Amino acid sequence: MKPIKVGLLGLGTVGTGVVRIVEGHQEDLISQVGSPVVIERIAVRTLDKQRNIDIASSKLTEDPWDVIDDPEIDVIVEVMGGIEPTKTYILEALERGKHIVTANKDLMALYGSEILAKAKYKRCDVFYEASVAGGIPIIRTLVEGFSSDRIMKIMGIVNGTTNYILSKMSQEGASYDDVLQEAQALGYAESDPTADVEGLDAARKMAILGTIGFRTNVGLDDVSVRGISSVSKEDIMYAKRLGYEMKLLGIAEYQDNEFNISVEPTMVKEDHPIASVNGVYNAVYVYGEAVGETMFYGAGAGEMPTATSIVADLVTVIKNIKLGINGLRELVSYTDSKVKQDENVFCKNFLLLQVEDKAGVLAQITQIFAEYQVSLESVLQTPDKHSKDVEIIIITHNASKASMNQVLSHFETLSAVRRIKSVYRVES
Repeated sequence: MKPIKVGLLGLGTVGTGVVRIVEGHQEDLISQVGSPVVIERIAVRTLDKQRNIDIASSKLTEDPWDVIDDPEIDVIVEVMGGIEPTKTYILEALERGKHIVTANKDLMALYGSEILAKAKYKRCDVFYEASVAGGIPIIRTLVEGFSSDRIMKIMGIVNGTTNYILSKMSQEGASYDDVLQEAQALGYAESDPTADVEGLDAARKMAILGTIGFRTNVGLDDVSVRGISSVSKEDIMYAKRLGYEMKLLGIAEYQDNEFNISVEPTMVKEDHPIASVNGVYNAVYVYGEAVGETMFYGAGAGEMPTATSIVADLVTVIKNIKLGINGLRELVSYTDSKVKQDENVFCKNFLLLQVEDKAGVLAQITQIFAEYQVSLESVLQTPDKHSKDVEIIIITHNASKASMNQVLSHFETLSAVRRIKSVYRVES
């Protein structure tokens, strides 16, 4: 049996996991694809680095072009990350007829359409399951499992760092800053956590899911992004008091050939399955027009979960090689959809207002909501422990984003409203 030869670009945590699985599961791989799978060449940053896996030094190179130009290599697994020179390496590998498996969410969110178009032209496969939600096979599910359905909504916890922080704040009453420091000490958060806590990582993943799920081209600029750095212990306390959990959710909705995608801290009703997803775990909820509600849960990162998704893609590529059908899976967008305007984006909202404690203020506030046609589900007034003012907690019924923006702008001009302390989306 002629072996299938694989090249790796990168040998960090995930790359090491890929080598472990490929070398340790040869019997399983041969039974699935009909031939051995061999890691032929690996591009690394430094040859003399200490590694926790035994690899023949003859397989290592510091020059990625040694992998790309090797005529014996059939498939390249890219786990080096970043945009450039990674994009150039992938496009040049495709030009040489090599198939690609990647975990690079940044690259696929920004340049996925270009890479996939190149792959289609060269009759090559590009699979990127591991770019979203680690070990959860969500991309494969959207492409294959929902191929006969029309997806109307995708809602997910797709960043483990922020979910860990919000879970700890909810369970222990800790502050954001304290939990962030703990997450950094445990290795769940980077020394510069901006991409995670400001929602940028989740936004890239939601752009990928929206593109696949809605069969349209979603750019990163099409995703509205708000992170968790402003979420306070008080916000978490009020959420729990009202029967909600706070989660950083990616939410993608599609209707009438228009889509809306956002990443934002969201209050989720405590009986919703996604509210019970804690720690560094991920979950993706998908609503199909025919199938209804489904949810997928699992490890969103880590060496072996992510490597498992990569090797699953690798198996699919090799099967396609055997069948001669590489490059035929259509992932290039084919619907011409547009982003919804604020007037057509509807959701429930939570507001926490600090207001002057005097007669008639609540009436003024409710009148403003009525003026912009926003109806109220519940209103709760409590003393403010730190001043002579009072706090008013409001949950609205579904209201357009445009109407809510008008309400908030009006509150800014009302002297009785001392401060708009918090505004969050509500999912029930």
